[in-house]
Amino acid sequence: MLGCHIMKLSDIDLNLFVVLDAIYTEGNLTRAGEIIGITQPAVSNSLSRLRTLFDDPLFVRTADGMIPTPVAQNIIGSVRQALDLVRSSVQDSEHFDPLNSDKRFRISANDLTEAIQIPPLILLLKQVAPKTVLECYQVRRRDLNIELASGNLDLAIDVPRTPDPQIKHTPLRTSPQVCVVRKDHPLVSGTLDLANYLELEHIHISSRRGGLGLVDLALGKMGKKRNIVLRTQHYLSSPLLVATTDLAITVPMTFARFLLDLSPVQVFDLPFDAPELETHLYWHESTDKDQSNQWFRSLVIESAQS
Repeated sequence: MLGCHIMKLSDIDLNLFVVLDAIYTEGNLTRAGEIIGITQPAVSNSLSRLRTLFDDPLFVRTADGMIPTPVAQNIIGSVRQALDLVRSSVQDSEHFDPLNSDKRFRISANDLTEAIQIPPLILLLKQVAPKTVLECYQVRRRDLNIELASGNLDLAIDVPRTPDPQIKHTPLRTSPQVCVVRKDHPLVSGTLDLANYLELEHIHISSRRGGLGLVDLALGKMGKKRNIVLRTQHYLSSPLLVATTDLAITVPMTFARFLLDLSPVQVFDLPFDAPELETHLYWHESTDKDQSNQWFRSLVIESAQS
């Protein structure tokens, strides 16, 4: 009986369910073959495999045609729902209608990117795709490729990474780095030179537990080193830290503007040459031609430019 063995999805030819639906609809093997484009012997072979799979005749031949058994009657609803879902998924990949879509888009980003990128992105989504849902969370860098390949993520925003042939990417945003300290800081008044910068106590923000940042590498080339007294993973803890202590933070200018709105701070250009902070947009090659992913990518790029 059906309940006496366990069917593995990987062992099942899903085309068999197309045949099952056609036989149920037509009540005739020849006509079932005609509507799905295969021969009558091929339909008979598929029915034989279905009977083995379900351990049931499924259809009984009578003068009135192929009559479904109770097992066939019980499963046909679920089979048709599954087929409709597959057809709908294929159609969605061929044509995406943002205005009527209720798709759930998932994107990986750190808290800095969320603070800068998500507000304009969600405003755009509400205008052009009001039924969609956005999920944003940070995936560990080493897991990004797997999460994109599996479909658990649609997109990721991250710094430039080691190229992977299956991962597509495009530059998204660049921003010069600046130094931020509180107003009335005892060591900084009006201007910031290299000596002042090196005298300050610094906050370093990184998703990694160790290692240097771009600023530290630039200073290292000059034979200099800044005094890092706090290392943290999160940008959004910095407004309160900078506003209430004498600690300094070096961040992208895009985030410094955000800090100016939240805290009484001063913003200074770095008194030495340092690379701009660059972020890229990443997606898996399997979704490169997918209409919904293409549309979402363009929207993320548009919101970044805003």
